[in-house]
Amino acid sequence: MQDKAAELQIVSPQAPMAESFEDPRAAVDRLIELYETASVFLRDHFMSAMAKGHPGVRYRAFYPEIRITTTSFAKVDSRLSFGHVTSPGCYAATVTRPRMFRHYLRQQIGLLFHNHGVKVQIGVSNTPMPVHFAVANFPDINVPQEGAGAFVLRDVFDVPDLETTNDDIVNGVADPAPGEPAPLAPFTAQRVDYSLARLAHYTATDPEHFQNHVLFTNYQFYVSEFEAYAREQLADPTSGYTSFVSTGNAEITTADGELPSAVRMPQMPTYHLKREGGAGITLVNIGVGPSNAKTATDHIAVLRPHAWLMVGHCAGLRNSQSLGDFVLAHAYLREDKVLDADLPVWVPIPALAEIQIALEQAVAQETQLEGYDLKRVMRTGTVATVDNRNWELREHSGPVQRLSQSRAIALDMESATIAANGFRFRVPYGTLLCVSDKPLHGELKLPGMASDFYKTQVARHLMIGIRAMEKLREMPLERIHSRKLRSFEETAFL
Repeated sequence: MQDKAAELQIVSPQAPMAESFEDPRAAVDRLIELYETASVFLRDHFMSAMAKGHPGVRYRAFYPEIRITTTSFAKVDSRLSFGHVTSPGCYAATVTRPRMFRHYLRQQIGLLFHNHGVKVQIGVSNTPMPVHFAVANFPDINVPQEGAGAFVLRDVFDVPDLETTNDDIVNGVADPAPGEPAPLAPFTAQRVDYSLARLAHYTATDPEHFQNHVLFTNYQFYVSEFEAYAREQLADPTSGYTSFVSTGNAEITTADGELPSAVRMPQMPTYHLKREGGAGITLVNIGVGPSNAKTATDHIAVLRPHAWLMVGHCAGLRNSQSLGDFVLAHAYLREDKVLDADLPVWVPIPALAEIQIALEQAVAQETQLEGYDLKRVMRTGTVATVDNRNWELREHSGPVQRLSQSRAIALDMESATIAANGFRFRVPYGTLLCVSDKPLHGELKLPGMASDFYKTQVARHLMIGIRAMEKLREMPLERIHSRKLRSFEETAFL
């Protein structure tokens, strides 16, 4: 028997004809109008259906879309790694939450105008908007789990479809069907919405709070230092920082503001020191392990941050190192395994000169050491990332031999994952670690041995990460986003 749900009349909001724009602001304003019309339509009918039961029809709304068509092979400014398409053709991208992404969208659309001299078309796509993502804009509304309502939700509304929510574009395996436009942006609207929902869940802060410069750490000790620094900055009217956001979206704008204690900590506690235009710093405590590192970066990537850095603890592998020394990664030995299916291990993960220089300058600034003297507290070399926290307990000769052959100077469980996902998602990345133990030389991470180190080095290490981000903030965006992160046929949008 034919599915009765398939026979239902489909009701959608009236879709205006696609319109061409050459003003980025006007184009984004139309995206906002189309998106909010669709999401409000779904919200209103969802609330009505929840109150009255099955409506007897199916409701469907669609994401807005940006589309551009070029016919010229004229070469554009090749110094830029983004802002242009690689060849003539039709390119398109579905868009979600355009109000939140309006600065990014204006910038990217403006570059298309500048580099190709053609208008963009803004209209309604043929991609349905899942009701879960539509009502996520309205914090007082929750979509019940399947079976909790009086009718089957997917019979009346579109729900998330993982068949079309993937990383094919950024993984370089997208293959549009004949006649379909090529991708204009690295993520589709559904993929972005999926990650925005995951970010709110894992970090207990709204995606709108995330800043363009993200620090990852693997220890809670850094959080209290970050809050202390944030309060210092809020006390200084010339700092440029405007507020500090903690778990549960608790926000303060003054140095003495009160932050309530979280009733339940999220999996990845996240804190935001905000600045106008998203130019502040976000700190994410991803905890220990490559799985969390991948999860965090998988979702933060859709926000298109300007840079992310790992500032965590590591095992020093050289006898010449001391507890508290710094490690600046210029290569990665990937034995974390979590990204092998998306980014084969034979793909090299290059060091990015702009990030490396910013980190080295920040270490020099905080330690007051320069040149050859800086080598007393910082080593540059390969960082190995593994998926086994107790790797020391296994047979030594094989693993130690590989570490030696790779010239590794430090080992952790997150850095290569974060760097590899930065490479995969075209987000500039870097790593500065701090030696907290030397297991190959009898200095294990034990409570008594580490306490003094934690007290003296955490603040300095965090400040180095902050100083590096401040230096990167001053760089033009086109300088930070290196061309070495771009493949043969890249999306125009960053």
